[in-house]
Amino acid sequence: MNTATVGILVHGDNHFIVRGPLPEREVACALVRHWSLIQIGTTTPSHLGGWEIITWALREDLEWALIVAAETEISPAVKQLLSELSARSITIHDLRFGSH
Repeated sequence: MNTATVGILVHGDNHFIVRGPLPEREVACALVRHWSLIQIGTTTPSHLGGWEIITWALREDLEWALIVAAETEISPAVKQLLSELSARSITIHDLRFGSH
């Protein structure tokens, strides 16, 4: 069983609950590109193998949050979740403006 941390990767109005460590900028962008396209029959590239989408996690289990640039706005529900995480002292890493 994979015991890696769990976080949320936010890309505009889309988000992924992810098992794995907080990714660096380049990896986060590659994960978003890979997971945003439906690619039947393809496998995850080996350099992205340390992360996987999970379909369910408790809010209390989320240990990191990362926002990458997108053309759409973050949904109100995800904004609320990010606010809750911030209130729990989880750092929200916002890559939309070049910080990390």
